[in-house]
Amino acid sequence: MDSLPLLKYLVEAGLGSRRQVVAAIKLGRVAVNGRQAESYTMPVYPQADKITFDGKPVSFHDRARIVLMLNKPLGLLTTTRDDRGRKTVLDILPPEYRGLGLYPVGRLDHDTTGLLLLTNDGSLTYRLTHPRFELGKEYLVYIEGMLKPGEKESIEKGVLLDDGMTAPATLGEINYAPPYNYSITIHEGRTRQVRRMFAHLGYTVRALKRVRMGNLRLGELAEGQFKRLSVQEIASALREHKK
Repeated sequence: MDSLPLLKYLVEAGLGSRRQVVAAIKLGRVAVNGRQAESYTMPVYPQADKITFDGKPVSFHDRARIVLMLNKPLGLLTTTRDDRGRKTVLDILPPEYRGLGLYPVGRLDHDTTGLLLLTNDGSLTYRLTHPRFELGKEYLVYIEGMLKPGEKESIEKGVLLDDGMTAPATLGEINYAPPYNYSITIHEGRTRQVRRMFAHLGYTVRALKRVRMGNLRLGELAEGQFKRLSVQEIASALREHKK
């Protein structure tokens, strides 16, 4: 009988991303055979051990893998729950998608809109979020005014933020999606990275919308709406950074 690290088991079971699961274990929300789990690396035996999350049994056997693409509206939190009762991205899903272990892939800030994936597939989450795969993420940006000569090249080469130098980016002027006046593609996932990159040059981002992840594009999906992705669409997203 093969064992799995507890972290891998819980991620595969759709309990959240690796970061979320590690946090849950540290908070004492996970138990193995009635005892609180103390390490996310401990081996578990899915067919023999009783594993619970918040007191509820965990199992991923015979469960369909689901990937949804959502056009996130302003003001929603990119999380599965909020202790302060604020509205999350899961709250706008219809009842048939509740209780399936869906969670956000990465995050969008509450004041950022656009393409957000929700899934219960831990392996896919890893492929879409781990830095080693360098998945391209494209955003539309609205700032008041225009960049000065040399500032575009500065952003593209990388700017020094408080958490280090940013990786090279692609930046261009646009006029096809007002009020947005720039498009930027980055390959990292730092907190509020795009806003901080422009702030470094003295500009405040007034509106920010993600429109692409890998080869997945938001397209004409209306704000607040979602679609379930096919196997082919998921494979297309991964194809951009297949190693």
